[in-house]
Parts: sequence; C-alpha cells; structure tokens
Amino acid sequence: MVMVLQANDAREWCYRGEGAVNLVLAYSGEHPDFVGKVLRVQKVPRNGSQCENGHPGLTELECLMWKEFKELVSAPTKEMAEYCFVQHVMCSLLGSKNVDAGIHIPVTREFLETVDNNVLCQRPSFRVDAAMVNPLCDSVLLISDHSLFTRGALKKDFCISVEIKPKCGFLPLSEFIASENSIKRSVTRFKMHQALKLHQGKISEISAYDPLDLFSGSSDRVHKAIKGLFKTPQNNFRVFLNGSLILGGLGGNADATSCEVGETFENALKCVIQAIDGQRTQRFLDLISKTIFSSGLLNKVLEVQKLDNADIEGAIHAYYNVISQPCAVCNKRSAEDQLSERYSSLHSISNDESMKIVRNYLIAATAKDLSMMISFRPREDGSVESPYSMVSLESTNQNFDYKAYFIDLDLKPLERMEYYYKLDQQIVGYYVQMVKSTQQLRHIE
Repeated sequence: MVMVLQANDAREWCYRGEGAVNLVLAYSGEHPDFVGKVLRVQKVPRNGSQCENGHPGLTELECLMWKEFKELVSAPTKEMAEYCFVQHVMCSLLGSKNVDAGIHIPVTREFLETVDNNVLCQRPSFRVDAAMVNPLCDSVLLISDHSLFTRGALKKDFCISVEIKPKCGFLPLSEFIASENSIKRSVTRFKMHQALKLHQGKISEISAYDPLDLFSGSSDRVHKAIKGLFKTPQNNFRVFLNGSLILGGLGGNADATSCEVGETFENALKCVIQAIDGQRTQRFLDLISKTIFSSGLLNKVLEVQKLDNADIEGAIHAYYNVISQPCAVCNKRSAEDQLSERYSSLHSISNDESMKIVRNYLIAATAKDLSMMISFRPREDGSVESPYSMVSLESTNQNFDYKAYFIDLDLKPLERMEYYYKLDQQIVGYYVQMVKSTQQLRHIE
C-alpha cells in the first residue's frame, strides 16, 4: 500500500478510543483498503519533547538489550520499533494466530494535525491535558478492526465484541520483595492500585473485578470475573455492537454500570442474544466466560507475564547494572537490611544476565497491560463451513463464530524502569498504610 494519508483524508477517520501511548481511529469511508480497519496513532506528552523523524527507534542501551532481535534493533523510528516488537517478540510468545502486527502507512504532518483537532472534543479531558497526537511521526499503524468480522457475504450478520484488559494474573513470589512489602504476595497489584486510585479521585469506587479469578482456570471463577467487569467496567471492559461502543468508556474510566445503563445494554443485545427480557445480559456474560475458559486464551498471557520472576524490586537492581550507575535503591537501604546480601548478589551478575532480567520484566509488563478483543457473530444452522472457531451457548440454543486477538502490545522503554519502581512503592506503601489505619480504627471501636 503506497497511499499517503493527507489532511483531507482525516474526515474519514473517527475517534474510537485511546490509551496512554496511542490514539485509535476507526475508518468510516468507502476506500476498499481501509474498510474494516483502524489506525493506531502515536501520542506525545504535552509537557515533553517530541520524537523527531529520523531518530533511532531504540536508545544505544536498548539496542544492546534487544540485540537478539535484529529487525527491532535496526528500526529507524520509534513507530517502526513498536511494529517490530509486536511482530518479532510478542507474536512468537503469544502466537501469531492471535496477534495482528498490522502494517505501517505513511502520513503527512497535516493529516496528523487535522486528526488531532477533529477528535479533540471527543477525548476525555485528562487525556487531552496529558498528551496530543505527535505531528512529527511520518507513519501510523493500520490494523484490522477486531470489533468487526470481515465484510463479505455475511455482512448483514450482527457482530458483538468485548474488549478486556485483564491486568496481572498472578501473585509475585520473588525473594527480592522487601519484608515491608510482603503484602504483595497475598494481595493483587490490581486491588492495591484500586485503593490508591480511589484515594487520588481517579475512580469513583473499587472494582468488583479480581484478575486472579479470570486467570484461575476455573469456570466458576472466570464467570465471577466477567460479572465483576460488567458491574465496574472502568477501563478494563468495553462492548461494541457492529463496531459501535455500547458499554464502557471511550478513552478513560467508565462508572459502575447503573440500572439505566444496564437496561439500555440489555435492549441492545436483542439482535444477537435470543433470550427473554431480563436474561440477555446474563447469557452474553455466560458466552464470554465460556469462550475464555474453553479456549485457554489467557494461558499464554499468564506465561508471558510470569517472565517477570524477579518482581520490580529485583529488576530495578539489574536495571542499574545495565545503565552502569550506582544503585539508587541500595543507597537508600541500610547495610544491615536482611535483603542487602541478596541485592548484592544481583549486582555481581554479568551484564548479559542483568539485561535478560530487565528485558523479561519489560516483556512481562507489556503482557500485564495488553487488551484482549473477542468478537462473536451468530452462526446459522446449516451455514457454510466457517474459518472461525465456534462456541455454543446452550441456554439460548445458539452457536457463534468467534475470533480473538491481543492488542495494545506496546514496547515498554528502558527508561521507564525507575518510574515502575516508584509507582510500585507508592501503590504498596499506600495500601499497607490504609490497612494499618483500618485495623487501628477497629481496635479503637
């Protein structure tokens, strides 16, 4: 595809959503190369420096850390590095069947500036304040719109899709976790972060979702997780009908599902789920749960997440080895600290071993932050053989084609390691203090 997107093409791309790194635009025009596609457009912090064209995709140290992946190391820009990371690292770990690396297409600065202006009023205010479309990128990523099935003979069929951000699905057991942070071994990072977000006013209530349920391998617990996500979607759960959002937030957190929202959603399911009023939502949640449980989709995700076997409290020491700087963490801890000997052992390993620990941590961080998109369409009795997998919903006597993809597989930069460590300490520190305060209040009562 040689076409370069110009300023006048921007009107055919509408806002679909965004994360911290990219803006997602869905195509609304008629050009055959773009029908059923979305664009991932890189953002840049408003208060930071912009990434200029021609700069290497990776820093010198990152090139050493990722040296096994030649295409990634030789990527000329950050956008191409992101693409190569998905294609050559995440595809091999998660399976190419469920990962769409997409293709890069050239764009003009005018296209990016027009897009930024066009979607401004649709973006959440906190996203607008934090970042803008990077006008200096020379390409964007074009991928299939996984909230839809490919158009063709069955284009009249309804398609319903769910996007789930599962988060970390295990409790860390690392020997490098400090005693004051031992609660990490029994309480999920997600639950602790929820407490901090509530304190900071970023969410209105604690989520009913527990990632350990979703990754448990138990059908009952998976179903409990999906019900929790529906009850409190936040930015972890969204549902699309024929590509249009019908539950969840576009670019930020969604409030808890109210009775009114629930009724609207129940009515929207009429064209897909064959059940009486009041039961369609439950049957749809059953469909999601059964698909996740029977497909084993999250097994590989969990394997990749567990590449982080040192936890950030161990990986941060390897990071200081990699950047050849005195360890800021060790400098703050007492020499008599029980873990000082273990930390010293980390600082005596080879550079290659240090790089492997950090590289695995960053890959795992991507797996902890990805999203999973599962799309369903009813399969009629006697229909032609389908290239898609099938799941049966016995309660409605329906069969569904489904497809599943992992998205948001962003390459985490090496320089973020210190941020990850500080955030981890902030999350755990606040939760520990909150628990102590609660216990003291109970004791007084």
